[in-house]
Amino acid sequence: MRVIAGSAKRRRLRTPPGKSIRPTADRVKEALFNILAVKIAGSRFLDLFAGTGGIGIEALSRGAARVVFVERSPRAVNLIRENLRRTGLSQKSSVFRGDALTALNLLGRRGECFDVIYIDPPYKKGYETKALRLIASRGLLAPGGLAVCESDWRDELPEAVEGLVLTRRERYGDTVLSFYGPEEEKV
Repeated sequence: MRVIAGSAKRRRLRTPPGKSIRPTADRVKEALFNILAVKIAGSRFLDLFAGTGGIGIEALSRGAARVVFVERSPRAVNLIRENLRRTGLSQKSSVFRGDALTALNLLGRRGECFDVIYIDPPYKKGYETKALRLIASRGLLAPGGLAVCESDWRDELPEAVEGLVLTRRERYGDTVLSFYGPEEEKV
């Protein structure tokens, strides 16, 4: 796994052996950042269910102002921190070790707000809808912001959740990216 573009371009990121973490494929990552291109520079980005941190690190490399990583696995949190050190991007980030849904509640109480929220939970567990519901109810998405869910193509994500509406869906092999924005901003 590597950083595709930006200040850390071509830097290799460490991943754990085995299949305990499912990193986002480079093809999907490249498509995601092509879609989000105008939103990344200067953005506040939340990488939820961060795994090794590849998506958030890509955002930082491409000019995000700040990334918050949320991951519950202690091993993965150590990998995120190591990958941030390897890319020289630690100073623009914070890493939260804990349950993603608990973290959303905490971030909401702190008044945090993000331009892009990337949600990449374990597939087939239903976390996407729960996370979207908390994002909407806690006001975590900035005006004009997007929440993006990565899921298995067989997972049926809803058209709308608590005032967030599906604005775009793209499939890449077995992976689907679903983009949600505030209902009042739907065009």
